Amino acid sequence: MKAAQHTTYDKKNITLTVTDIAKPSITSNQVLIKVTAAGVNPLDNMISRGEVKMIVPYELPQTAGNEVVGLVEEVGAHVTKFAVGDRVFGRLPLDNIGAFAEYIAVDAQALAKVPDYLTDVEAAAVPLTALTIMQALDLMKAQAGKTIFISGGTGGVGGMAIPIAKAKGLTVITNGDGANGERVLALGADRFIDYQKEDYTKTVKDVDYVLDTLGGAETEKQMSIMKKGGHLVSLRAMPNGDFAKRMNLPKWKQILLQQAGRKFDKMANKYGVHYYFIFVESNGEQLQEVADLFSKLQIKPSIDTVYPFEEVNAALDKVANGRSRGKTVLSF
Repeated sequence: MKAAQHTTYDKKNITLTVTDIAKPSITSNQVLIKVTAAGVNPLDNMISRGEVKMIVPYELPQTAGNEVVGLVEEVGAHVTKFAVGDRVFGRLPLDNIGAFAEYIAVDAQALAKVPDYLTDVEAAAVPLTALTIMQALDLMKAQAGKTIFISGGTGGVGGMAIPIAKAKGLTVITNGDGANGERVLALGADRFIDYQKEDYTKTVKDVDYVLDTLGGAETEKQMSIMKKGGHLVSLRAMPNGDFAKRMNLPKWKQILLQQAGRKFDKMANKYGVHYYFIFVESNGEQLQEVADLFSKLQIKPSIDTVYPFEEVNAALDKVANGRSRGKTVLSF
């Protein structure tokens, strides 16, 4: 079968090699998926550049791709949730990625059934982002009736974070480009702030939770609008010691990441809040919860560009250098 692999870690080169490899066989807990679509993410390029080696040290050559959609072609002896012909999707387990291939063997616990109303391409835009949000809300121990600020809510993450947070009973405040204000309010946001007209640090206060999608100087600004004891989860800042412990990384990596994230821990101390970094993991149960919610609300993720599998490197370049207005997807 054809697969796109990274063969070296190279900071300056994110090009994958499309090659022929053996079609995988499955264990008793896995299903064999014929891949129909795969989401293309900044994470794929980070892996090629060696930026996540500290968290997951992949042995090369490694078939790339973290987010898969496809049809179940074979079912392991111990798998009861899926049958041949089911359309499934998932964020692949950290130690078993490989969505950029014609077939993949996946642990059944990482998968959920695709809602009928979504096309394969649309479904490919869901797992990574949706699970990031579910796991961020878990980390925050988010409770109904409290308030969350989602920074940059007009992007792809916001498009899913807002309805999920609303479904969990939270009051949602977000900011972004004014041109997208109506769309964001239609997704369920309680308050939208046009960042060109209003400085949220002056007009928002006493927020319980923050989902930081921007990083940089914005992380501290967001801490300044929070209640004491509030929880901020960043998708863009630095891993810290708490993160290393949660991921069960070896002691020496825990020490290194503790040093790397010290700046953010100090910042959180200054504002009396809790700081977390997140690296999304596979979880079929959480994804099924999202799929059921999306079916009820008929949420459609926004798609930017669809590339045929053969043009995987153009897709990766688009994610690295193009200004995206939605998800980049490979179609098989």
